[in-house]
Amino acid sequence: MKINFKFNLKNFLIAVAIFLVEVLIATKLKDWFFVRAYLGDVFVVMLMYYFIKAFIEINSTKLIVGIFIFSCLIEFAQYFHFAELLGFKDNRLMMIVLGNSFSWIDILCYFAGCVILFLLTKIKSE
Repeated sequence: MKINFKFNLKNFLIAVAIFLVEVLIATKLKDWFFVRAYLGDVFVVMLMYYFIKAFIEINSTKLIVGIFIFSCLIEFAQYFHFAELLGFKDNRLMMIVLGNSFSWIDILCYFAGCVILFLLTKIKSE
């Protein structure tokens, strides 16, 4: 499979905007349980999608499926405390990025984010 690298400014700017929303959620909205616990996970799959699409031309549906699988793998790794096994127990940033507790609800949030992405790509292509 050949990877076609091509910078897309629009997707990059969307990724930056979503990243800023994620930072806002983690810092200023951390006390809003629903936003922190659920919307952050919905947005994180969107962040990955637009960041990858900013640099690589790839089939959107395949990318969305790949991101969902990757997100699930990270979530299942949390069940086994993978970040701690890698030695990140005292590294706050890595513990936030990799997570530290497994949740089926998180997987549902990743799925919701991927469904939203799928619908957006279908609307965009029509």
